[in-house]
Amino acid sequence: MSPPNATRKESNLARLLGSGSAGIAELAVFHPVDTIAKRLMSNQTRVSGIAQLNSVVFKDKANATPGRKFFSLFPGLGYAAGYKVLQRIYKYGGQPVARDYLTLHYGKDFEHAFGKKTGKAILHSTAGSLIGIGEIVLLPLDVLKIKRQTNPEAFRGRGVFKIVADEGFGLYRGWGWTAARNAPGSFALFGGSAFAKEFFFKLDDYNKASWFQNFIASIAGASASLVVSAPLDVIKTRIQNRNFDNPESGFRILARMARVEGFSSFFKGLVPKLLMTGPKLVFSFWLAQTLIPAFDAALSK
Repeated sequence: MSPPNATRKESNLARLLGSGSAGIAELAVFHPVDTIAKRLMSNQTRVSGIAQLNSVVFKDKANATPGRKFFSLFPGLGYAAGYKVLQRIYKYGGQPVARDYLTLHYGKDFEHAFGKKTGKAILHSTAGSLIGIGEIVLLPLDVLKIKRQTNPEAFRGRGVFKIVADEGFGLYRGWGWTAARNAPGSFALFGGSAFAKEFFFKLDDYNKASWFQNFIASIAGASASLVVSAPLDVIKTRIQNRNFDNPESGFRILARMARVEGFSSFFKGLVPKLLMTGPKLVFSFWLAQTLIPAFDAALSK
């Protein structure tokens, strides 16, 4: 007998190709946008004018030519390539694997607890949350990318292998905050998309969504994810962008933010993220959801 809410499973190769293609496309289009958002989140002063914004975004290239300014937004591209492509393969390709496992072993439990339609959507959300927590295995690549984007002085002429040898498990600093940020963020990402497909488009099989339905569902999921994860994302970024020899705990950062910068500091960079990083997440999530079934259909012929 089929498990509850069963749909045709995509092949793992289709999941790999679809999610990997989405990661590569996202990196090519949105890496400069990501750099801007990270630098705004790392800034601990109030930005009160164009000149100060220019300094925060372009750092030592603030007075350079437009061309040099633009290319200054591509630091850490190698780390970003490794991290982003692996992250998207793991996240977008891994969530269906976790979803299949939960459907097989716990599908009836979700259905009995929340009802057929809501239970199916929450199961998708839970699978995303579990995958989001496991994403911390890629944390060293994320740390190196963020330091290159926001604090290149932290490298002090050292190459990646020297840094790994020197820092060891220090590259996992902030893993708890990262997991705490990823769990609700990934729950909201996959949950927002699933609820849109279930209740707005009334789809029985999410893989049969059209490109337009996937696009609208991706906007719902990405927007929910960015808002939910924003406070912990600011703390995570500030932990990761500090010099290797001068770390600071997340609780100290949280306390100082609350005391010195106020409640609004926990949502610093949210508007740029919604306007710039939001489209990046929508783009890659939509592309993965569209390409995985397409690759599966092509491979099954």
